[in-house]
Amino acid sequence: MKKDIHYQFHHFGIPVQDGSTEGMYSEKAGMYTTDNPGKFRVQWHRFTDNSPLHPLIKTVPHVAFKVNNLALAIEGEDVILGPCEPIDDYFVAIINDAGAPVELIETSLDDDEIWARARRSQGSLYRSDE
Repeated sequence: MKKDIHYQFHHFGIPVQDGSTEGMYSEKAGMYTTDNPGKFRVQWHRFTDNSPLHPLIKTVPHVAFKVNNLALAIEGEDVILGPCEPIDDYFVAIINDAGAPVELIETSLDDDEIWARARRSQGSLYRSDE
């Protein structure tokens, strides 16, 4: 963690390999995402055999934090995804923190709008033309 960055918990992601095709699908990521119906922000991620994502993302659970400055937060880090804008106005990078993927997010959206945009497939992660 960097002293000039404010880190706020956002969600926890768990990769599963059960063959299910349940959830929101992104052809670009080769990934299905399902939100856990419980009280805490947990997402289940299922990957296709040809998913281009880094092996750590596909096999190791990750924690995600909102940060106040994504560029500064990833400076000098081992970036394994991004930075990118998978959902409109939602900027992401994933770093390798000694074998653990950590997602860092910069956005002005509130959580309700983030999840709503994801459910509506509103972003480059879901568009095939980008």
